[in-house]
Formats: sequence, C-alpha cells, structure tokens
Amino acid sequence: MRTIELLAPAKNLACGIAAIGHGADAVYIGASRFGARQSAGNSVEDIHELCEYAHRFGATVHVTINTIIYDSELEETIALVRELVEAGVDAFLLQDMGLMSEVKKIVPETVALHASTQCDTRTWEKASWLNQQGFDRVVLARELSSEEISGIHKHLPDLELEAFVHGALCVSYSGICYASQYCFGRSANRGACAQFCRLAFDLKDSDGKTIEHQKHLLSLKDMSQIDNLETLMRSGACAFKIEGRLKDINYVKNVVSAYSQRINEIIGKYPKEFCRASLGRVQYTFTPDLKKTFNRGYTNYFLNGRQPDIFSPDTPKALGEYVGRVKEIRRDSFNVAGTATFANGDGLCFLASGQVGEKSSGQVESGRNSINPSTVLQGFRVNLAVGNRLYPFKMPKGLKPGMALYRNQDQSFDKELSGTTAVRKIPIGMRFGLTNDGFKVDASITSLDEGRTAITFAHQLAQKPQHDNIVRQLSKLGNTVYECSEVEIEEGVESYFIPSSILAELRRKVVEQLDTQVQQMKRVVTHRQTNDKGQGIRKRQQFSLVNPSQYNELPYLYNISNDAARKFYEYQGLSKSESAFECQQPNGLRQEGEADLLLMQCRHCIRYSLGYCVKRGGKSPKWHEPLYLELSDKRRFRLEFDCKNCQMNVLPE
Repeated sequence: MRTIELLAPAKNLACGIAAIGHGADAVYIGASRFGARQSAGNSVEDIHELCEYAHRFGATVHVTINTIIYDSELEETIALVRELVEAGVDAFLLQDMGLMSEVKKIVPETVALHASTQCDTRTWEKASWLNQQGFDRVVLARELSSEEISGIHKHLPDLELEAFVHGALCVSYSGICYASQYCFGRSANRGACAQFCRLAFDLKDSDGKTIEHQKHLLSLKDMSQIDNLETLMRSGACAFKIEGRLKDINYVKNVVSAYSQRINEIIGKYPKEFCRASLGRVQYTFTPDLKKTFNRGYTNYFLNGRQPDIFSPDTPKALGEYVGRVKEIRRDSFNVAGTATFANGDGLCFLASGQVGEKSSGQVESGRNSINPSTVLQGFRVNLAVGNRLYPFKMPKGLKPGMALYRNQDQSFDKELSGTTAVRKIPIGMRFGLTNDGFKVDASITSLDEGRTAITFAHQLAQKPQHDNIVRQLSKLGNTVYECSEVEIEEGVESYFIPSSILAELRRKVVEQLDTQVQQMKRVVTHRQTNDKGQGIRKRQQFSLVNPSQYNELPYLYNISNDAARKFYEYQGLSKSESAFECQQPNGLRQEGEADLLLMQCRHCIRYSLGYCVKRGGKSPKWHEPLYLELSDKRRFRLEFDCKNCQMNVLPE
C-alpha cells in the first residue's frame, strides 16, 4: 500500500483552508519572510490557524523557507523556525544548506525536512546525498520524465519523492537561474524573480540575421499531468504538487478539486495498492474544469520524453479556454460560431496579426514549427451577451471573421466558485451497546483505532422502541468534521429507555476521543535518526558525483550565501567554495574580465522547438551559430546548445 499526497498551494489562510476543504492532503505556504515568493508571506498566527484546521483531517502544513539566506538573516530565520514549530507545522521546505544544517538541530522528529526543487535534483545520486544530509523528502526537478523518476525510486525506494503536476513552469532548472538577478538585480533564489523568461526576444544568428522577431521564446506553457497521474503514482512519486502560491482562491478550489477527484478514481480502481495521505471525503457542488482556470495552454512537459509543443511564444499571458470563432462583425457587436454560452462581463481574447512589426529584411526562414512572426494577444470585456451575439464595452481593433476566440475570465464559473463549493467530512461508523451499568458507544475511522466511551445509566425498559432516536441522536455530527456512515445497534439494546441527553453526551465524548486520535496520528515521514545507520539509503556517494559537472566549473551554482553553508560544503569536500551569484553581483552588474556566466540551464531547446534539431529529425539550419536572444533594449544573451546532455544554456553575450 502506497500513500498518495495531493499538495496544494496556499497564498494565504483562506486559500489554505479552501485547499484542504476541497480535497488536498497537504498545503504549502510561505511564512512572513524567506519564501521563494516574496509577495506570498503569512503571519505565524495565520499558519497556526491553518495547522489546526488541516490537522482535523490528518492533513499537513508545509512552510516554505526555500530561499538562500544571508549571514545577517540566519539568526532571525532560526527564530522564525522555532515559532513555526510551536505553531504546529509539519514540514519545512528548504534550499539553503547552511540553514538546513542549523534547522535539523532544533526541529523535533515529528517535523520533516523537504529539499526544495531549488536544490536542482535530477539524479538518484543527488537525491541520495540530500537524504544523507537529513532531508526526509526530495522535490524533484520539473524536467524529469516518468522513466527518470522511476530510476530514482528504484535506487531509493524508502525516500519520499515529490513531483510537480500542475501550474506555471520555470524554463530553467530551479535553483540555477540567475537571469533575473543579472538583468534586474532581483534574485529568483531570494524570492524576487522578475520573470525574465516571459519577456519577448528577437532571435538572431551570428551574422545579425533575425530568425524570430519579438517572440516569447523562453515562455513555457503551463504543466498539466491530470491525465498522467497513474503513471506518476507507479513511477514512485508519492506527493503531487500543484504550483500557484500567488494564485487566488478560485484557482485553488478548481485545480485541487480536479486532481483530488482524479486521484480518488485511480485509488478506487486499485484500493489495495494506493491510499490517500489524509482523512475524509469531499462532496462538491460544482464540476471542476481546468480550462477555465488561468493557463497559458497545457503541456505534460518532459514526462513522456521530449515534446515539440511545450512553449507559448505568442504570449506569456493566459489564453484560457477556446470558445469558438468570430462569425460576423457589425459596428458594435459580433457573433460567435461555437457551442459556448456567454455572460455579461466575460473576458475574451484573441491573437491578432500584424501588430508587433513586420518581418525584417534580414529574417531567415523558420522551420517546421515556425511561429507567426507578428502576433499579439488582444483582450476585451463583454458588456452584453445576447445568446452568441456579443457587445463589447469597446469594439477591439484587429478582430476579424474567422479568428479563434478564447475566454480567460468566465463570469458564471467565477460566480459559482465564489460560494460554498465543497464540504469535507470524515466518515465514521458507530456501534451502540450495553454495559453492566449503562450504555456504551464505539466509533471508528478507517485505519485508526476505535474510540470508546461509556456512561452509567440505569437500565429501564422502554414503552416504545428506541432504534430511530438512537440513530438520530448519534448521527447529529453537524458541527464536527465527521459524518456518520453507519450506526450499528447491538441486539436487545433498543428495548431500553435512553434519554436523548445521554445519547448526546456519549456522542460528544466519543467525538473528543476521535479528535485526539486524529491529532496524534503520524502525519509525516522522518528518518533522520536512521541516516547514520545507513537504513533506507544507499552507500554514501562521492561528493563529485552529486551535481552535474558545471558545478565544479562554476562554484557559484552551489548558492553559498552564508558562513554556515560555506562550512557545510567544506565538510562535504568541496575544494573550491565560491559565494553565491547574488553575493558577487548584488546589483546585477557584471564585472570586467569575468568568465562567461551560466544564467540559465534549460531542457527546453529553442533549436529543437523551431524544427532544427538534426539529431531528432529536424532540418539543417541556414543560420550561423552562435544564436543570440536580444531584448528590445538591445541587451543580448548567447545560446549554447549542449547536445550531449540535450539541454540549452543561456549566457550573457
């Protein structure tokens, strides 16, 4: 039996409660500081309240402190960790090895340590090494295939593996992206990413010829593995992570509901193989629809190997769901050919051509997956919808018959989500019987011990059967997280008189016992005590095998930003420690005479996506390499194609 966890984002307390209420087994939330999303911080008091709510269902709360920490911040961070432990958090998500070495000294064994995806875990050697340092779970790189995940699991069957399943994608391997810091002085490793990868670029060759003009060549579609969950479950991943700590509560409700229901369907087919990590079942009052939630189009990324259509070059914004094509246009309105229904206030958009400049005279032919050289996303709001005839607040320029229309805000769906959309309850069974001097109630939750309580009350024969009142009173669980799935009454009991007040008291006491059991259930896996004995992990790996070779060539990739991290790596055997990129270039300014800097390393390959990977069947390019990405302000970045490792590096010119 393998336990499956659905892990949801929580921008704030309300989002966290909604995530649990709609079927999440765990939530991850940022504290007041030091999370990888600076604008998604929460007070210790709110996190404590979220823990109390989540623990009622045996669900867990993971706090993200997954930035690199400066020396001046370390003491404050440790103090914050202590407060959060007292608040009841179940796990900390960490990147900084100096912080990790300090945190594992102070957190109890009931609190797990998870290695953030910022740790850049691509191999079983890296996962094993992280486990040896004290991490109880490893969040894998988003770029891994199901085959690669299976390989890690086979080497490390006792290590929890967490995989992303839904949401926005970073084009660079997480933890080794420095483009935002380099260009804008805003560090992705410090939670302040300026989204360099969503910008528009010209792609030029070494002769200055333009291959693509003002396209979002590094902007990926959003991930969706809703149809690949069983594959992931069988690959060895046990925790499935939804991205979105900046997303609103409607996003959380919709996406969590969709994934929770799909996981339950799979478990329903294989109940002897898989089970959920928390308790309870959810009744929904709406039908989730991932097309109606913010997305840039969906991709399964590299789960099934390299795919050509993983990026969104025309726009980094949300297109939403396809709703039909423009049929006929009048002065102040148009109609839509399609089956979608519309509401006043809907947000629609379309990709218009000829809006961002004409093809330059030096532009060369693009390949089989060529991009329209001049498209831009245009959006507008529907002022009045009369059937499929729409009256915009202002008729959008560039709208033409035949154009595809997308809806990125669905007023009817948003209104539906704004109300109560789910109720989560824990089913319990009750058995009512006699004792020598009164009555008793046994209550049980699947996988937990029974709760049992008794009360003294003289046995008196009843004038009428008590069966219906017993069932009615014991089933009154409306103000609790429980629902009664069955009341079993032992033979002969219903012939005795039992006041409703006695039944209510028995119900109250047994619910208190169940609450205690749920609170005390083991919610997370920790095995830091067994690491020194070598249980559950392989033989210690040589430090030189832990990371890709470029770590040795560019030691700033270790992200050493404090003295504790420097000592940690020296103890591990790192011969040449170097300060983090952010410490060397706090303002993002390159110094004269510096060697080439690796700003990004991507599995996404522009050459492949444009149809020019000869190794994989593409045609031979006419351009002269190296290729460059050029921003509108003329800053340029060189592309280095590492075909041996099938990846693309982004460097300054």
